[in-house]
Amino acid sequence: MTRTTTGREPAVAAHDGRLYPTKNDLPEAARREAIGLLNQRLADCIDLQTQCKQAHWNVKGPTFIALHKLFDEVNEAVEEYVDLLAERVVQLGGIAEGTAGVVAERSTLVDYPLALSSGAEHVAALSDALAMFARTARLGIEEMNDLQDAGSADILTEISRGVDKWLWFVEAHQQGA
Repeated sequence: MTRTTTGREPAVAAHDGRLYPTKNDLPEAARREAIGLLNQRLADCIDLQTQCKQAHWNVKGPTFIALHKLFDEVNEAVEEYVDLLAERVVQLGGIAEGTAGVVAERSTLVDYPLALSSGAEHVAALSDALAMFARTARLGIEEMNDLQDAGSADILTEISRGVDKWLWFVEAHQQGA
């Protein structure tokens, strides 16, 4: 596969390799780069969403109801972040790449352990995933600033703030114990 001068793989923008027409005034090269970076964050975000549901479905123990509800609320917020990322890709003239196969291939998050059951185990695993995703969102802000794509940087800033809030909520179940 061809790589850009930054070493990243270019985005698949349209079925024939071209961007869809848009009057967005970001230079084409910047849009292509942004699309690739946003699609990477999209894969991570969809993976994070599935990890939230894994925790939601499988948590057990005395804090079940509180964590079951919390993990579902985190999932709902992450689902909104998925839409923000995918829609930004399309706004820039690209194709949002969010199939299960693409996510499995591209996600940089650590695989969620399937055999967890206790609240403490799920809190630890989900807080790790949230922290890792928040870090990649913050790196994405810097990358978008380098591309002079303030819109994408703003979306990633919003996502970063939201994920940090959910990380706080989840980690609070570890603290004070």
